[in-house]
Parts: sequence; structure tokens; C-alpha cells
Amino acid sequence: MKVYLDTLGCRLNESEIEQIGRTFRRIGHDLTKEAEDADLCVINTCAVTNEAGRKSRQMIHQAHRKAPHAGIIVTGCYSEIEKQKVAEIPGVRHIIGNLDKEKLAYLVMGVEPEPFDEEPIARDLKPGDLRRTRAYVKVQDGCNNKCAFCVTQIARGEERSRPLTEILSEIRGFLKLGYKEIVLTGVHLGAYGRDQRDANLDLKDLLQAILDQTATPRLRLSSLEPWDLPSQFFDLWQDPRLCRYLHLPLQSGCDQTLKRMLRRTRKQTFREIVAEARASIRDLALCSDMIVGFPGETDAEFNETAEFVQEIDFCHLHVFRYSPRPQTRAATLPDQIDHDTKTQRSEILQSLSLQGRQRFHQNQIGSVAPVLWEQSLDQDDSGTLWQGLTDHYIRVQTRVPRDLYNQILDVQLLSPLNDEIMAAQLR
Repeated sequence: MKVYLDTLGCRLNESEIEQIGRTFRRIGHDLTKEAEDADLCVINTCAVTNEAGRKSRQMIHQAHRKAPHAGIIVTGCYSEIEKQKVAEIPGVRHIIGNLDKEKLAYLVMGVEPEPFDEEPIARDLKPGDLRRTRAYVKVQDGCNNKCAFCVTQIARGEERSRPLTEILSEIRGFLKLGYKEIVLTGVHLGAYGRDQRDANLDLKDLLQAILDQTATPRLRLSSLEPWDLPSQFFDLWQDPRLCRYLHLPLQSGCDQTLKRMLRRTRKQTFREIVAEARASIRDLALCSDMIVGFPGETDAEFNETAEFVQEIDFCHLHVFRYSPRPQTRAATLPDQIDHDTKTQRSEILQSLSLQGRQRFHQNQIGSVAPVLWEQSLDQDDSGTLWQGLTDHYIRVQTRVPRDLYNQILDVQLLSPLNDEIMAAQLR
């Protein structure tokens, strides 16, 4: 059977769709990049905003139009909270809940689960070739927080941590295949181990175990809520294999707004976390999420957020215009903000984000950073144009007459080529 996979949303969704693909290959099926060729389509949905929900529906409809003969399996957060709407879309055969997502292929095909092995990935690889340079490893799922705007706790349930031995085994499998960067994903990484009280583990213990017990060349964290971090957590970055990039979603730079959002942080606490991180991590790239137009957000509250963004000096922001989500507290709050105001505020924060990224790039000119080379863009008489990512998530390019693919090599950062990419030269 040929299986087509598509996903939308966060790094956790990316990790999960890759795991689903590995499982289908493990039990004897082939993956196809084109829905038209598929006998089965698996769509992993997102519900973080109304727009994400709309795109999720669109993905399902597109799969049915391209492969009307194929069965469609839908999973993910949107199908979790809007099961009836999804079930009514033509072509949908099954809806698999988030709690059963890791067993999706087994449930659909009616076979018994098997332990992780690298063979399903390896069979797709030619000698000396790799399809991917980084592997996403899901270490945790679910969330016990009840932020007023968020459907994640509703869609994904309570916090659940994977056993340490299972995580280490999966990472070793990816390393054996030649992957150079491991990205840890989860809904609330800081909660890792909290549900496994007998194990007496936390996120710091997990990172230390990966660094000590595997040969991981580069370890990156996905989104990390700015609370529940273990004591002296950032001391771990003395090991240069940990990437100098942190995504700490704040959502607002105003304490009153944060209070209405039911967020477990305030400006001063966030300042202290950032100060501690920057004291331990040289040239830290700091990214965050911001929601504009949350119910009741006055001009003064938004201006306070904009000022805080400039104070912290983020190198990048993901800016979201608030949209009411079903079954959330915020959807019932008074003083909903109009579309035009949300758009205007979003544009202001997007501009501040761009300025922060430009400053960060300028400050890195002349510095040395390790780059994982991911792809070649073109070739001429002087060599191949290669593109890759530094450990602090700057995309760089260089042209050399040699193969750099999937190697981690030091470069000197030269100058910005545009707002996203810097020129570099090998050391």
C-alpha cells in the first residue's frame, strides 16, 4: 500500500508524522510524496488558531480531490476538538485521537506494535546518502496548564513523559543512520518526568543523560515554556553540543494581559530567566511567541508589550492574532478585539521582530559558529553553493568546491545577504 502523509503546525506534529511514516514502512508499506499516488492519506491537523483549523480542513479536502479513491485518516488537535466537522468531510475513513496517534499505523492496518528500529528509514537511503540532517524526537506529550486561549490541554490531555531508556534508544538509532542533530519535542518540555515520580527525573536529567550516554553531535530544544525549569538548568550549555537557541513562548509583555491569559509567568520572572540564560550561554539566540488582540488588551497594554519586546531584544518572534478557540475560557471573555486592531498590532510586533533579527545578525559578524550543512542550491565553475544552520539558528550560505552535506563545520560569519541569510566562510 502507498501512504501519503501531510502535517501542519508545531515541531511536535512534525516529529509525530515522521514516527507515523516510520511505522508504516516498518510494517511493509511505502510512502509517496504525491497524494495522487496514494492508497491511504494520513493528515495530521493543528488547531492553535482559526487559521490553522481552516488549513487543516483544506488539507483534508485537497487530499480527497487528488486521491478520491484513497481512504483518509485524520489525526491531530483539530480533529480532536472538531470530530463531527472532520467526520463530515468527504473521504474521511477514520479519526484517530491524539492519545492513540503513536499507534495510528497499527490501528489502521490491524497489526501488533513493534519496538523502534532504524530499518524502515535505512531501506529508503542510498549508500552514503541521507534524506534528513536532523531528527525530531518526541519526549513528552500533553499539558496540565490551562492557559485561557489554548486548546492544547483539551486536545492532547494530561502530561505524559516517555521513558528515558526508550528516548535514548531512539536517539541512538537515528545517530546510527548518520543524523547529526537531535531536536527534542513535546507540548511542555519543562514538565518532563513530572508524571514519573518513581523515576525522579526532570528535563535537566534527560539532557544530561543524552549528552553522557549518546554520541549526539548536536542537541536542540523545541519550544520551552518559561517555567518549571530545573535549578541551574542553563549550566548544561557548558557542553557545546547544546544549541545556543531557545524558544521561550511568553505570549504577552504585559502582566495584566498575562494574568487574563492564565499564564504562569510575569515580566519580572521572564526577565530573570532570560538574564540567567544569557549569563550562561554566549551569543544566545532568543525567540518567543506573542499573541496580539487578546480579549481586553487595551492600547496601553499592547504598548507595554511592545516596550518589553524591545527591552528583551528577541532575535525572532512568532506573532499570532488572537482567535477564539472552542471550549476555551478566552472565547467567552468580554471586550473581544476587532480584526483591524489585531492586524495593526501584529504588524508592529512583526517589525520589531525583524529589527531584532537584523541586530542579532549584525552582532554576529566576524564571529565563529558551527554549521550543519543541509542542502546545495546550485553549482558553477567555482564550486557548489551550500546552505545550512548555525547552532543559534542563523541560516548561512557559502560556495566551495567540495561536498559539505550533513557535516558540522565551523564558519566565520561575514555579512547579511538579506533579512534571513548570512554569508559565511569555512574556517
